[in-house]
Formats: sequence, structure tokens, C-alpha cells
Amino acid sequence: MADDTTRITRDDIEQGFRDVSGEITGQAQSAAPKLIPAAVGVSLLLLFIAYLLGKRVGTTKSTVVEIRRI
Repeated sequence: MADDTTRITRDDIEQGFRDVSGEITGQAQSAAPKLIPAAVGVSLLLLFIAYLLGKRVGTTKSTVVEIRRI
């Protein structure tokens, strides 16, 4: 063990967080143009599937009402 250890200051920790957050922000900004069209496509597909399932359930559970004239 060495006795000449330096203390970690608050500025060292803040600089480390800035470095990490800067890398993450850069990666997210570079990936965003690729992910936005994919997210829109997936959301439209899920919406269409939900529509079809709702339409099917609506026809199987719908009530038929007959109106007769007396």
C-alpha cells in the first residue's frame, strides 16, 4: 500500500459524471434519427393489431336487438 494516495474531491466526481453523461448524450443523439421511424412503424403496427382484435371481439360479443311492430 502506498501512503501517497490522493483524495478524491467533489470536482473529480463531477468531472467523471460529466464525461459519462456527455458520452451517453452523444450516442443517443446519433441513434435518434434511426430509431424514430422504427418506433413510428412499431406503434402503427400495434395500433392496427389492437384495432383488428377489438373489431373481432366486438362482433363476437355484440347483442342483436330485434324490433317488431305490433
